[in-house]
Amino acid sequence: MGGHAEQPVVNILGERVALGPGRRELVPLLYRWDNDFAMRRTQGGTPEPWTLEREYAAHDREGNDPASVSFIIYRREDWRPIGYTAWHDINYDHRNASFVLGIGEADCRGQGLGTEATRLMLDYAFTVLGLHSAMLTVYEYNSAGLAAYRRAGFREVGRQRQCHRMGGRFWDMVYMDCLASEFVSTSIREISAPENPRS
Repeated sequence: MGGHAEQPVVNILGERVALGPGRRELVPLLYRWDNDFAMRRTQGGTPEPWTLEREYAAHDREGNDPASVSFIIYRREDWRPIGYTAWHDINYDHRNASFVLGIGEADCRGQGLGTEATRLMLDYAFTVLGLHSAMLTVYEYNSAGLAAYRRAGFREVGRQRQCHRMGGRFWDMVYMDCLASEFVSTSIREISAPENPRS
């Protein structure tokens, strides 16, 4: 690979990944990721072809949804966009939301980048959005996802047994959650705190 790309606009910096706003010019990249059946199976979606028009419509819909906050995941070493992550169904009355993450670039999976992005998203949810409870669902065959979510702070709280068919057999849906009281902010607390009063 050649030299480093120019740094995109990012909102949250971690050690190895950064999170930034979606951009319409990245929709063709999302289109490629969503047509990777190996990734789609981990998202629980039916492996089926997505059209570019459908991808643009999904991008526009999510960008205008007040109950969602989504980010592109960048690898900091070269500012390459490698995946996406989001909070969906944000309920500010009850202070909860549902988590989604996908590492679209196959050669960036299994390196802990998804775990770090998940921690940054939990930090954002609890420190910035003021949420109290975060949850996600993941299918039991997604062992890499299960491990990453556990390392980031989620814990299993239940299962819907044999509710999803994949590869000729039925699998459990695993429910995981994390509470603000169980999470220690390490990245966002400083940038979200008020300034020290001036003397």
